[in-house]
Formats: sequence, structure tokens, C-alpha cells
Amino acid sequence: AMAGEGSTFRLRCSLLGHGQDVRGLTRGLFPEGSFVSVSRDRTARLWAPDGLNRGFTEMHCMSGHSNFVSCVCIIPPSDLYPRGLIATGGNDHNICIFTVDNPAPLYVLKGHKNTVCSLSSGKFGTLLSGSWDTTAKVWLNDRCMMTLQGHTAAIWAVKILPEQGLMLTGSADKTIKLWKAGRCERTFTGHEDCVRGLAILSEMEFLSCANDASVRRWQISGECLQVYYGHTNYIYSISVFPKCKDFVTTGEDRSLRIWKQGECAQTIRLPAQSVWCCCVLDNGDIVVGASDGIIRVFTESLERTASAEEIQAFENELAQASIDPKTGDLGDINADDLPGREHLKDPGARDGQTRLIKDNGKVEAYQWSVSEGRWIKIGDVVGSSGATQQTSGKVLFEGKEYDYVFTIDVNENGPSYKLPYNITDDPWLTAYNFLQKNDLNPMFLDQVAKFIMDNTKGQTLLSTSNQFSDPFTGAGRYVPGSSSGSSAIPGADPFTGAGRYVPGSASNAVPPVGGVDPFTGMGAYQSAAAKVENIYFPKKDAVTFDQANPTQILGKLKELNGSAAEEHKLTEDDLIILEKLLSATCNTSTETPTAQQLQTLWRAVNWPEDIVFPALDILRLSVRHPTVNENFCSEKEHVQFIILLLKFLNPKGKQANQLLALRALCNCFVSHAGQKLMMEQRDEIMTQAIETKSGNNKNIHIALATLTLNYAVCLHKVNNVEGKAQCLSVISTVMEVVQDLEAIFRLLVALGTLISDDTNAVQLAKSLGVDSQIKKYASVSEPAKVKECCRFVLNLL
Repeated sequence: AMAGEGSTFRLRCSLLGHGQDVRGLTRGLFPEGSFVSVSRDRTARLWAPDGLNRGFTEMHCMSGHSNFVSCVCIIPPSDLYPRGLIATGGNDHNICIFTVDNPAPLYVLKGHKNTVCSLSSGKFGTLLSGSWDTTAKVWLNDRCMMTLQGHTAAIWAVKILPEQGLMLTGSADKTIKLWKAGRCERTFTGHEDCVRGLAILSEMEFLSCANDASVRRWQISGECLQVYYGHTNYIYSISVFPKCKDFVTTGEDRSLRIWKQGECAQTIRLPAQSVWCCCVLDNGDIVVGASDGIIRVFTESLERTASAEEIQAFENELAQASIDPKTGDLGDINADDLPGREHLKDPGARDGQTRLIKDNGKVEAYQWSVSEGRWIKIGDVVGSSGATQQTSGKVLFEGKEYDYVFTIDVNENGPSYKLPYNITDDPWLTAYNFLQKNDLNPMFLDQVAKFIMDNTKGQTLLSTSNQFSDPFTGAGRYVPGSSSGSSAIPGADPFTGAGRYVPGSASNAVPPVGGVDPFTGMGAYQSAAAKVENIYFPKKDAVTFDQANPTQILGKLKELNGSAAEEHKLTEDDLIILEKLLSATCNTSTETPTAQQLQTLWRAVNWPEDIVFPALDILRLSVRHPTVNENFCSEKEHVQFIILLLKFLNPKGKQANQLLALRALCNCFVSHAGQKLMMEQRDEIMTQAIETKSGNNKNIHIALATLTLNYAVCLHKVNNVEGKAQCLSVISTVMEVVQDLEAIFRLLVALGTLISDDTNAVQLAKSLGVDSQIKKYASVSEPAKVKECCRFVLNLL
């Protein structure tokens, strides 16, 4: 066997083309063996192997960003684009989508409020993007389907997992989050600094790398299986070899490291401080991009290895590099104690080991190569050369990269403030934002702007971007965690005692009769031989909770009123007023509800939570009446009304209140005013309502499924992509926990209604893995409507 084959990576070629740092790389699908690179020079380039020698040719150059391009990924082939598409993300907050043969974008995705620094593609055309605005977004074709909110700092890395609906995000808040159907399922903690890269090993395992100079291997279930150390500075990127668990990493310590069987098997130093990105090609070759704008490819294959002259030129370039001791890549250096050149006679102990010597007053750095059995010079160590801030934008402030971060002392003994600045920023605007943010006197404006200009002299301004984003906004909206502290007994009834009023105790299950209307249980006329037709969806009207026993509700109200504290007590007159309201809204009288009745009801629904449920039930019944609906859902009143109902949805509160609040929300959909309000407040209501899934109470689950169904009915009429995505996410999440078949049935009808006549929604449902979730209901024997409806939905998917 030839010595060295399959054991050591050597240079294959160096590719010049980009004018500035190469920030992202990904292997291409077309042509075979190709890859795509993106750079701070605002371009993306497609490189294909040239058949004749060991190099690559630039096939074409793509432009579409007005600022640095920071990440790239390939969208797999589809019927429309059989060669796949190329997606790039940039500092202009945009994502550009290119075909493989056109230099201009096919379309541009706008929506992020800061740099897009990571992209990952999934099945069915989905694309996941991560941004410094602390959010990740899921896109389908040219539309944003959902936004993942929960990180408290910039998201540096995103990956879609092979199992449908699962996504990973890594952030400057030091955590990694696992998302399922758009909701955070789990947070992985362990890294001690910004998480910069993610790589998938299998359906069950993934790797992460971070600014803490470590790589971690995780199980999807949350366990950290292993930590790998080797780098001496930030690790920027990680990529896995095909069909195995070995991987490569690159970082701020000028190196590319190859990891085999969990050990660092080889270290390749580069003549550039920041090795920003790497990717592994199908043939196992490694492509790396760095701050010197050069792309280098390394290979284990002897026939693809560069000529001796090219390798010598690379080593000479490396030997001439100057290494700044302040980066700490070589440990603490004390030049006076260093040995001379004779120290290089002793062989190294392991591959990649570094050794410093002093020769004629100069400090030189060498690295041991096991395969060559010799010390290779990797650069001269230069003394501190003053503050020559490298332009590769390495200073991190609040988890984002800047060209400079200045420390400003406004007065002698006061605190000092950090001022981050990029050379593409407007100095005056930056100074103004800085003073605003830190509550400082605006009269310092000239001084601060002049300070910035004086300290960035000689840095050419690229054409200034016209969207001055405040670099500080974008702290993640608080999203209540998905863990719930409720420990209610499954299905426990909030009350005891026979014949007493129990909200929602009447079951909605109706014995199945041929052709029964699935919601009311009323028989529909059906000829004997009729074949099963889809009577289930798309549903056109809202489903309401109408069952009522006014006498019992009023009896309970009077009983609880007797024990209420003085400030809450209703008078005899109040009780008579509420009785009139009930008969007006339960169709037992023809009177219209009055303003006085509604004021009295409002007082009652603001009772303490342990006694409020009968009043909530009156609200649930009366909001079906157009007058009441208009009153509570109109422009004037609606804020208080929604706040009140959302308060009762707290999973730690009483289950009776959760149930009645959900039913009241369902009943709001009967009138135009209610529908308008429910649609305006959809995000808040759904986010809060989904938390009630944790209680294991079947009546609550039926109400939650009904609320989702009513949203689906409204969303079927208007094409609101974000709304449909949120609904699909809720259906998928609730399906996981619900046992009751009536609730399942209503979720299936909601799903069918959402995806009817909408190919986008069908694709999204598939990418969330909903089809595999519902398959089991296609074989339910009783009630037959579950099975039938499920089969109709599966036909669409």
C-alpha cells in the first residue's frame, strides 16, 4: 500500500476569486462535485471541478445583496427546479434565492430585522434561517411560514433535522434549542460562550461548536454525550464526513482540524487569522474559506494532491505569516525563555503540536507533521503592533460581530460605555443611537461622532446601506415556556355531588348513526347505497358550545354570591338582571340584552377565580347574541375582554375556568365583530390557549380543538400564511397529547379545512410531519367519523 494514502490531508488547490473574507461554504448538487462560496465582497460563487487537473473553475458569480454575504445553503431539487436552488443570507437582512445558472436572484426573502447568518434546507422546499435579530424563520417557497422566538441573543446556527418537523437553533445566549412544529421542545445548555455551528450526525445525534473553543456531541433527548477540546480560540464552523461520525472544524486559531474516532487526528494551519467556514464534499475532500479571501481544498487522495511546487508555495506563505501573540493561540509567550533552532532536532510527540524557537532575536512558530516526520514553519511571532484592529469583524458585542467596539468614558469618574461600530455605519447615526441607548446628554453628539471618525481613519466606507438598523433592537419577545406546572388529576371534575351544576358535563359524543351531522348529531337524509362522501371539510361555519341549563347556572351563582366577600356581592336586583340576560341570550325571550345587563355581567366575571365560573358560563352563552358580541368585541371594549379571557387560560388556574374561557372564545366566532377580534388577536390567543393542553382534561381538549377548528374556518376564507402555519403548528402539538376521539375528530376537520385548496399549506403540513402523526386514526372503528375524516385528510397529503 502506498504510504500516507487515506491517512493525511494535503493541499489539493488554492482558489482565488473573492475580494474579501470567505464567510460561508456548502457542497453543491449540480454540477457533481461542486460547491458554493459566499463572501464579504457581496458575491456568491459556484465552483465546479475541472476535469483536466486537480483544481476547480468558477462557473458563475451571483450578486443580489447590498452588504456582506454571510451564509449559504442548497435547496434540494423540485419539479419546478430540477437542479435545486441556492439560498444566501446577508448583513442586509435579506435572503436571496438563485438558480444555478443566473447571476441575479430569482427572488428575495425579506422579514428579518438584522443580519441573516445561517441557513438550512429541509424536505418539501422548506428553508430555515437564523438571524442576529434573535429569531429563526421557516420559509416555504417565497413566504415566511413561522417565526421561532425564544432565544435572548443572536442566532448564529440553524439546522433542519432529518425527522420531519424538528429544527435546531444555536445562539449567542449560549444555548441550543430544539423546535418541533414551531414550538421550543427542549433547550440544551453546556456551552460557555456563543454557539457558532451545528452539524447533524443522525436522526438522534448532532454536534455543536462554540466560542468556548469546544465541540459537543448531543443526543436529541437532551444529553451531552461528549466534549472535544483541541482548538485554542473560537470555533466558527463544523462539518461532518459523509456516512460516518468523523468531522472537521475551523476557527479563529488559524487552523482546520480533522477529528477521527473522537480525537483530533490532524491540524492544518493556514496563513490567515480567521478560518471562517468549511464543508466536506461527497468524495471526502475538505473545502475551507478564510479571512484572506482564498478558498483552499484539502484531500487524502494522492492523485488529487497538489504538485510539489504548489505545496511548497503554500508552506512558504505559511512560514511568512505573522502571528500575533495576543490571540493566545500559542499560549503565553515569554521570548526570553525560548530555546534556539537546535530545539527542532527533537521530533514532536503528536500531529499538530506547536513549538516556538528564537533565532537571531526573532520568534518563529513550527508545527509537527507526523506524516512528513518534520517540523513545518507556520509563521513569525510578532510583538504587539499597536491596535491594528483586523477588518474581519471579530469583536463581539452582545453576541454580534463588529469591526470595532470602542470604550467611551463620558466623564472622569462615571461608568464607561461600549460603543460598537462597523465601517459601513454612519458615524453620526451611530453616535446618536449610542447617546439615546445610554441616556446620555445629546450635546456630546459632535464629540462622539468625531471620536469614531478619528479612530477609524483609513478604513474605506463601502456604499452606506440605506437601512440603518439600530444594532441593539431585537431582544426576543418573551414567549412563555412550554413546560407546564399543572399537576391536575386527569379528567377530575372540579365539583362533586350529584345533580349539581357542572360546567360542560354534558358530553358531546353522540352514538353514530348513518349520515349524522358530525357536530350536532342530527340525522341527515342519506340513501341506503350512498358512497362515503366528504361531509367533513372544508368546514364553512364556526362550531359553538350551546348546551345550557339556565336554572342550574343561576342557582350556583346565587349560592356562591352568598359566600362572596362584601365588595363582590351582587344585590337581589343584580341577580334578576342576570336572569333576564340569560333568558334573552338563550332564546327563551325575545328581548334584546341591555347595557345595564352587560355592566352587571362584567362585574360578575371579575369575581375571584375560585367562584367566577357560573358568571363565565353566562358570558359563554350570551356572547353568541349579536348585541353582546358587538359590545364585548367592538373596538372600545375588546382589550379588557381579551385580557380577562386570557387570564383564565393559565394552566395553573382552575380547570373549570380554563374550560369556560376556551368555550367563550369559540362562541365569539358566531358574529362578524367576534371573528374580527379573534383574528386580530390570533397570535396571543393561540399562544396562551395551547398551554391548556397539559391538563389532560378531555373537555378542555375538545374546547381547544374547537377553537383551532374555528380559526381554520376563518383562515380558509382568507389567505393568511402565518395564521395557517400557526394553526398547523397548534394542531401538530395538541395531537401529541390528546386522547379523546371527539377532540381528535375536530382537529382532523381543522386540518382538512386548513389545507383544502392550498398547496402551500399541504407542503407545510408535510414538512411538519403531520401526515405520520394522524395515520393511526385511519383505522379507528368507533366513531366512524374519525376514520372517515382522517382518510380524507390523508388523501390530500
